[in-house]
Amino acid sequence: MPYPSGMPAFDFPQEILQSYALNDRMNQLVLEHLDARAWQAKSPGDKGRTIAAIFAHVHNIRCKWLRLSAPHLKPPARLDRGRITQKQAQAALAKSARLCSQMLEEALNAPQGRVRSFVRDGWARPWPPGVAMLAYMITHDAHHRGQVCMLAHQLGLPLKDRGAYGIWEWERLAKECGFELAPRKTKRPAGTGRSNPRSK
Repeated sequence: MPYPSGMPAFDFPQEILQSYALNDRMNQLVLEHLDARAWQAKSPGDKGRTIAAIFAHVHNIRCKWLRLSAPHLKPPARLDRGRITQKQAQAALAKSARLCSQMLEEALNAPQGRVRSFVRDGWARPWPPGVAMLAYMITHDAHHRGQVCMLAHQLGLPLKDRGAYGIWEWERLAKECGFELAPRKTKRPAGTGRSNPRSK
């Protein structure tokens, strides 16, 4: 399938890394806007993880991926879900995200890169590096990010303002990550403009 004329050239490895950067920026956004009272609050019915425990789990699973798939990158220290603060979680997630991004970059540079496969757990079979690896990593984060948003709402401390809608502002998130999703001069391909609802 030919790439639409007028669109910028597609750099697959770069798109992969940018997608993962956007994913972690969403985590940081939620942490920035989360009410501190919700951090260690018990869930309704006193079942399940606290929000602190959820973010600690996200970080610790990343550490596992790095340990099993890219030990040469020296995974960071794991987090204690009972003691970690929001600020510490932000810093730890930023560090594990940088290392996971480096792991992705090396995996996509195979066979030159040192990451030859992705191992998600000790019992799991290795996967070849590629889109499935990225999809799994982002899906894991997104699943738990959704849990955090739901739990905050159940606690009566829902995310507000940009914390509630900012994860959908991808152009703004990309800019905060240091890149643009669509250069300003890029035009929409013919036939893909916004339709006028009044004309229907």
